[in-house]
Amino acid sequence: MITENIQKILKTIPGDVTVLAAAKTRSVEMVREAHQAGLIHFGHNYVQEAAAMIPVIQEEIQWHMIGHLQRNKAKQALGLFDMVDSVDSQRLADELEKQARQLERILPIMIEINIGEEEAKAGIDPNQALQLADYIGNLSHVQLAGVMTMGPLSGDPENSRAYFKQTRKIFEQIKSVQPDIQILSMGMSHDYLVAVEEGATMIRLGTAIFGERPQKV
Repeated sequence: MITENIQKILKTIPGDVTVLAAAKTRSVEMVREAHQAGLIHFGHNYVQEAAAMIPVIQEEIQWHMIGHLQRNKAKQALGLFDMVDSVDSQRLADELEKQARQLERILPIMIEINIGEEEAKAGIDPNQALQLADYIGNLSHVQLAGVMTMGPLSGDPENSRAYFKQTRKIFEQIKSVQPDIQILSMGMSHDYLVAVEEGATMIRLGTAIFGERPQKV
C-alpha cells in the first residue's frame, strides 16, 4: 500500500517538488518501504522517538526534525538529524549554532512560521520572520535553507491557500536578501496540492503515504 500511495502522489506533483515522509508513530518497516519506493527525506516530530528509529535504519536517508525542538534537546538532535526544519527563535538558533560549532559541522535549518498566528501551534510570528532570517544569516555554523509552515487543519484544503500565499511572500522577501535559500516547505496530506499550486518546493506527508494512524486507546 505504501509503495502504491507514493507512486500515486508522485504522479500528482511536479518532479522538482520534494516529498518528506512524516514518520511519527510509524514503524521501521514502513519507513524502509517508503525509502525503497523512492523517498529520501523523512521527518520526526520528537527527538526521543527519532532516537529509537534512526540508529536502526542504515539506509541513506535525510532526516529532518519537523516538530518543536526544545533547546535542551538541541545537542541530541544534532546527533540524529541532518536538518532542523522548525527553528522559531533566536535562542534556539543560538543553541544550534553552539552545538554545531562544537561538532565542527554546518547545520541546515529552516524557520518555522506560525502563519495563522494560532496559539496552539509552534512557529515564529510572521511579522518577526524577516528579523529572525537576518539574525540567522550572521551565524557561522547554521545555514538558512528555507521556511516551513502549516496551514489550518480544516476539512477544506482551500482554507489553506491564503496562508500559503502569505508564506510564499515571506519566503521571497527573505530570498531577495539571502538568495541561497531554496526550500519552501508547506502542505500536508490534506492540502499538499494547494501548497504545490502556491509554490511549495517541499511537502510533508504522513497519512497520504502510510495511511491513518491507529487510534490511541
